[in-house]
Amino acid sequence: MYDKLTENDIKKLEEEIEYRKLVVRQEAIEAVKEARAQGDLSENFEYYAAKRDKNKNESRIRYLERMIKTATVISDSSNADEVGLHNTVQVYFEEDDELETYKIVTTIRENALEGKISNESPLGKALLGHKVGDRVFVKTGAGGYYVEIRSIENTTDDDSDRIRSF
Repeated sequence: MYDKLTENDIKKLEEEIEYRKLVVRQEAIEAVKEARAQGDLSENFEYYAAKRDKNKNESRIRYLERMIKTATVISDSSNADEVGLHNTVQVYFEEDDELETYKIVTTIRENALEGKISNESPLGKALLGHKVGDRVFVKTGAGGYYVEIRSIENTTDDDSDRIRSF
């Protein structure tokens, strides 16, 4: 795993673990008990579904605990005029003659459909530490391409950033 996470990412993971242990686990155990009380387990779909849900929750808890245990803690601070974590960046793609806006986040918060790219993605890595007006080369497997940073909005890590589920 060895994800690079901020202190806030770890805090959110710990909150999810606590919620899953205190709330979801209890609900799952109760659902299994209710399904078991219905009698014949060999043809009891509710029982198998409740057991599956209970096992999925336990698996997610183990996954999150392992993620925290193996994480490398990184700082989310940057200079005001440089691209850093949680900054919203407007990027001009020279080859396509297009302007796109992205928010740089850690890997567990990335969501391309919402314009959130990972700090470990090729574009995210290339943008970090650069300033408005910089022309940056983005390395890809087959070569790369150039982009220009048009604007940087210094945003804070807000609680609306959801941690992605696997």
